[in-house]
Amino acid sequence: MAIIPQQRLFGWQEIDELGDLERFLLVVNHLPDEKLMQKLEKERGKGRDDYPVRAVWNSILAGIVFQHSSMESLRRELKRNAQLRELCGFDPARGEDAVPPAYVYSRILAKLMQHADGVEEIFRLLVDETSVLLPDFGRVLAMDSKAINSLAQGKKRDEGEKAPKPDGRRDTDADFGKKTYRGRRKDGALWEKVVSWFGYKLHLLVDAVYELPVGFTVTRASASDVKEGDGLIDRVAEKHPEILDRCEALAADKAYDDNKLIVKLWDEYQIKPVIDIRNMWQDGEETRLANGKENIVYDYCGAVYCHCPETNKRREMAFGGFEKDREALKYRCPARHYGVECRGMEQCSATGGVRIPLAEDRRIFTPLARSSYKWKKTYKKRTAVERVNARLDEAYGFEKHFIRGLKKMKLRCGLALMVMLAMAVGRLRQKQGINLRSLVKAA
Repeated sequence: MAIIPQQRLFGWQEIDELGDLERFLLVVNHLPDEKLMQKLEKERGKGRDDYPVRAVWNSILAGIVFQHSSMESLRRELKRNAQLRELCGFDPARGEDAVPPAYVYSRILAKLMQHADGVEEIFRLLVDETSVLLPDFGRVLAMDSKAINSLAQGKKRDEGEKAPKPDGRRDTDADFGKKTYRGRRKDGALWEKVVSWFGYKLHLLVDAVYELPVGFTVTRASASDVKEGDGLIDRVAEKHPEILDRCEALAADKAYDDNKLIVKLWDEYQIKPVIDIRNMWQDGEETRLANGKENIVYDYCGAVYCHCPETNKRREMAFGGFEKDREALKYRCPARHYGVECRGMEQCSATGGVRIPLAEDRRIFTPLARSSYKWKKTYKKRTAVERVNARLDEAYGFEKHFIRGLKKMKLRCGLALMVMLAMAVGRLRQKQGINLRSLVKAA
């Protein structure tokens, strides 16, 4: 009998194929924003209500869905699009006069910054609901940071010079960030690329299968990736413990290569760290002798080798799995495993295989061996967070924006990620009437 592969429960391509109005309806119909709306309406009181809070809020969401880079662009769209005005909740009898002036949006955005915890609560509820709708949500996570340029032009201050006071126009929160990329070309030549910017950083933790956000923070551009990543893991553990309980592996690039983070992931949360490693060995050291082993060495990438006692020929040992109860990695004799001839097999103490405990070097030896095929396969899933970053740039307006200030940037990032999750939740709810795990052609 031929086995038909299961369809993925959710793919972002499903959202891309929808029209703007359909995506907007997914957001407004499936966003758990009632608590926040009641707070804002209570603060407005019993005064004039020419521009209802809910309608203005919905129009802000429409600006994100319709990819408007500014409020003025959104207002022009509302004035010419009567259908959108009605969907947002503006009075159709007033026509273009129902569109709020610019100062109304300025005021409600200021209110939303005061209620930043309410926006974060909506994001948390959406993550929880996604976790229910997708039983394997969070099984593999990916983490990375994204550079966001400020609209303002940065100016480096002299030592001892005070930061300018905020005045609502200049960006006094942003600072300079720098990332250095290094590699080796096929011909062996080394290359280096330095990218610097003035602005902020968005630190993201996403599901590597469904490409949906699980947690985020926004900082100045100079903030450390690994420190923010460490804190992000703790915050997700506090708000969404069920996700970290089901998580099997976390993939990240060299910026997160830190002994403390690697140890925390496994020792505290039983998550296998799949984090690229930097060469921290000095003086061109190629291999080190394993503790208590006569002819077993390893390199900084975690590959384990044995030296033949007779010929001193070095061969890479075959990975044999991880023994959780012993906290050790097993490696098999290459002569026996691959069937190659070894003249010193009888004298070799590693003929029956060896165990390398994680304690040998926690950065180099992780529960999922760096030299294994599964490690490489899992690490490739890290690109999911890069696709989320690209989506934020292209579809959510972060490539060209008019945002100044850390509070505004946090709010704007929170709204974009919230809209992204609301679309996914809405799409999944639409499919609840169908057997989601039915055997159909894979997407």
